[in-house]
Amino acid sequence: MEKNKSVPVLKELWVYLLAHNLIRMLMAQSALLADCLPRELSFKHSLQPWLALRQYGSPEDEDGLANLLMLIAQRRVGNRPGRIEPRAIKRRPQAYPLLTKSRRSARAEVRKNGHAKHVK
Repeated sequence: MEKNKSVPVLKELWVYLLAHNLIRMLMAQSALLADCLPRELSFKHSLQPWLALRQYGSPEDEDGLANLLMLIAQRRVGNRPGRIEPRAIKRRPQAYPLLTKSRRSARAEVRKNGHAKHVK
């Protein structure tokens, strides 16, 4: 990829990362204010009031920021168990069976009987 084309893409990625971290920071501040864990707060509900405040209000106002943090802390998500996934891939069905014997004996069998049928 040419350098000219990759620079705007990298800038856009950094902007998305910065925005994501900003919302996560708001969630952390709201959680601290409401005495709960940040993962108990809704990311989407944290984003929507912040966008509304940016569009219709003054985010520099201290009362507006405090109200925003309290509003974010009001919407909590339920307990979501089982969020830990193993870092592994499942074995998918293959077109051919696994080679379970030595390659030499498998070649001899193919010469004698021909290739096996496809497994679906």
